[in-house]
Amino acid sequence: MIKKIYRLNESSLKKVLKYKKPFFSYGFIANVATNRLNYSRFWILLSTKNTKTSVNRNFFRRKFYDLVADYIEKWSFDIVFVPKKWKTFDKRIEASIVEFEKDILFSLKKIFNS
Repeated sequence: MIKKIYRLNESSLKKVLKYKKPFFSYGFIANVATNRLNYSRFWILLSTKNTKTSVNRNFFRRKFYDLVADYIEKWSFDIVFVPKKWKTFDKRIEASIVEFEKDILFSLKKIFNS
């Protein structure tokens, strides 16, 4: 888990979704907006359509924050990850976890290398 200052709040989330530049991967859309801070902030939107239980949502949210921890000090972006509608995640399925990690890392590399 990352510190609270590195996570977006709800008002910033609305700004990012309004003034965004989207980056696409197989299972996610990463909405990116620049900020005036010296660090990046992140958010992931996981709904019951993507993860059926709160246990799964919390598992994948924690996994997400662990993956993005290395990218906090790079640049200064506000990034919101939104899974595509047909994408589902289950922590009991190993392939789902691996695919989740692969999609997030692919998107992060695409964002920070452009």
